[in-house]
Amino acid sequence: MTETTQGDQSSPEAAPASNSGESTGSVDHRAGGATGEPQERPRPFWMRLFGHDLSAPLLLLVLSIALFAPGQWTVPPLDRDEPRFTQATKQMLETSDYVDIRFQDEARHKKPVGIYWLQAAAVKLTGHDASAPLWAYRLPSLIGSVLAVLLAYWMARAFTGPPASLLVGLFMAAAIIVGVEARLAKTDAVLFAAILLAQGALARLWMRNTEHRQWGLAFVFWTALAAGVLIKGPVAPMVVGLTVIALFALTRKFRWFKGAVPLLGALWFVLLVVPWFVAIWIATDGTFFQEAIGKDLLGKVGQGQEGHGAPPLTHLGAMFGVFWPLPAFVILSISTIWRERASRLVVFSAAWFLPSWVVFELVATKLPHYTMPLLPALALPVAAALVDGAGENARKSVRWLAAILVALPPLGLAVASFAGPLYLGDWPSPPGVVLCAIGAVLVLFSASRVLAGAALHGVPTAVAASLAIAVGFWGFVGPALTTIWVSPRLVEAIDAVPACNDPMVVTTGFHEPSFIFLQGTDTKIVPAEQAAEFLNESSANYAGCRIAVIESRQEDAFLGAAKAIGLVPKLVSRLEGLNINGGKQLDIGLYRAGAPAEKAE
Repeated sequence: MTETTQGDQSSPEAAPASNSGESTGSVDHRAGGATGEPQERPRPFWMRLFGHDLSAPLLLLVLSIALFAPGQWTVPPLDRDEPRFTQATKQMLETSDYVDIRFQDEARHKKPVGIYWLQAAAVKLTGHDASAPLWAYRLPSLIGSVLAVLLAYWMARAFTGPPASLLVGLFMAAAIIVGVEARLAKTDAVLFAAILLAQGALARLWMRNTEHRQWGLAFVFWTALAAGVLIKGPVAPMVVGLTVIALFALTRKFRWFKGAVPLLGALWFVLLVVPWFVAIWIATDGTFFQEAIGKDLLGKVGQGQEGHGAPPLTHLGAMFGVFWPLPAFVILSISTIWRERASRLVVFSAAWFLPSWVVFELVATKLPHYTMPLLPALALPVAAALVDGAGENARKSVRWLAAILVALPPLGLAVASFAGPLYLGDWPSPPGVVLCAIGAVLVLFSASRVLAGAALHGVPTAVAASLAIAVGFWGFVGPALTTIWVSPRLVEAIDAVPACNDPMVVTTGFHEPSFIFLQGTDTKIVPAEQAAEFLNESSANYAGCRIAVIESRQEDAFLGAAKAIGLVPKLVSRLEGLNINGGKQLDIGLYRAGAPAEKAE
């Protein structure tokens, strides 16, 4: 596991670098020639072709777009977090208030403003207004995920050559959790890019190990940290700050951080983040901080919010799925990484991963995407180990375990792409099933390479499997699951009501944020009695068009309230579905006021 430094090559702790600033990254120290000198390990063809500073980023750019683009236009809003963010941005565009954050009439004081500004900018730059399609709101997450893949390569180049850095980027692009967050219009993909930018600058500051001010890297570091704060509050400072503290503790050296110009850098950081925080303090009389810190942040630390509590080590178990395909190659690389534990690459990775992972495990609320900022910290030493031949001489039991970890998640998705729709009552998407099946075949080939002791050769087929499954699932299988896309079907049913243009709508019993975002900000969530009164106002003056959306569990209360005020509601449409939040079966009726002749005497 060899390394290279960037910039100051005079440090006594820095590993030697070639004139190009590039490490071989593939020296087999066990295979010597007649003179006993180490020989360069043969690389696969694909690595020789793309393992360069021009071709590697280009490949990662094209691949990440191909992986993350399917579904952006066709997958409806995923309840509940995504439409909460998009609806708040939509209301900013409607009201031109870009300081306060609201969901309908309710203050949304949970996260800072950064992602809302980015979504609003994406909507305007694509030529839309508040009624923009969902894909416009998702653009920051798509761009953030693509940037994260490229920044992972850049971060890795602080330590090693293009071949191993390319592997790091491939593991980022193929990871299941990155693909999911790339399609959700919320904070985490952009936060991931901001953290990677800061960590890439930090890595170079640490490798240069100089007291001289590194103005360019310092600017990048502190600006990225400020962006992370404006996106999601304390997460970026926590991950980056714990990395710095751990590096201090592990090496007992501090001078390298002087290159970050800490005093001026901290001042620049404050100048970037303070204006909005002052503005939101004034706009909300300080209640934003009470809600964001006192309830949202501390609530997640102390207890599992919204049913997302879980015991320690839950994240470790979840990583085997959400970080796929990386965990299989972690298993194969452990012994190599341990042997090289004193190397600066491994030390930096450990300082990045371990402290933040402990914090995430101790926090009561646990969601799979929380640990996504730690993914590159695992990928970096694994990629370097694979290039150095990790897994070639691993025990057969270890190779079997790794092969199973490679194969299992894609095989499960391939089966689910066919069985899932049938279970829901939908017809499987033929292109989606075929593409997921191709992904399953590819991943079996990848697993066979792992079993044969050629783990490095199994990476490209695992990535190809990820691409096939991403296109199949997000492009075809997901959009075809009409049973779970209740909100879009409701909007279509409302639009189809005869002689009812631009209706006023209330909803009772179905409160998903996706419905509010798709139907419109004026859609009201009301109890059954108010829904009846709402329709009665329509019938009293025979004007306008009003629709009451009533879920079956509230239907008796609604009809009883309507009877009490002399209203005979008219059922104009009915649909059934499955709420993906909680898995409850839904039976929803669309009512409007009956004509005068239909009213009770």
